[in-house]
Amino acid sequence: MEMTVTFGGGMKVNAHFNDFTVNTDQPKFVGGEGTAPDPFAYFLTSLATCAGFFVARFCQTRDLSTGGIQLRQFSDWNKEKGKVENIRLEIELPPSFPEKYAPALIRAVNECTVKKTLMNPPKLEITTKVRAT
Repeated sequence: MEMTVTFGGGMKVNAHFNDFTVNTDQPKFVGGEGTAPDPFAYFLTSLATCAGFFVARFCQTRDLSTGGIQLRQFSDWNKEKGKVENIRLEIELPPSFPEKYAPALIRAVNECTVKKTLMNPPKLEITTKVRAT
């Protein structure tokens, strides 16, 4: 996927791909205006929503309702290292959810593409290029 990043003034940085624009900003305490989530919040959101997709698909293929299901994501931030060290996803199921499906539901969520990428990160290359005028 190709993505173009533009700058919206201040700390606003926006990503454009396909027909979408993802707007980001930084919180006020680091000089932004807080008008949009910061990029790291989107990163964490991508994991939680990917997991949610796999829950939805699991339920749809078994004709189970997603009503009452919630996912909660918890992150442990290491201030010294400046990064998240642990992420925990919790799938909260309603009493009506068939207990026999709980282990299979966890296996389904483990297929999340974002999770798989985190577990085996891609090579990241950064270069510069002078644009022709």
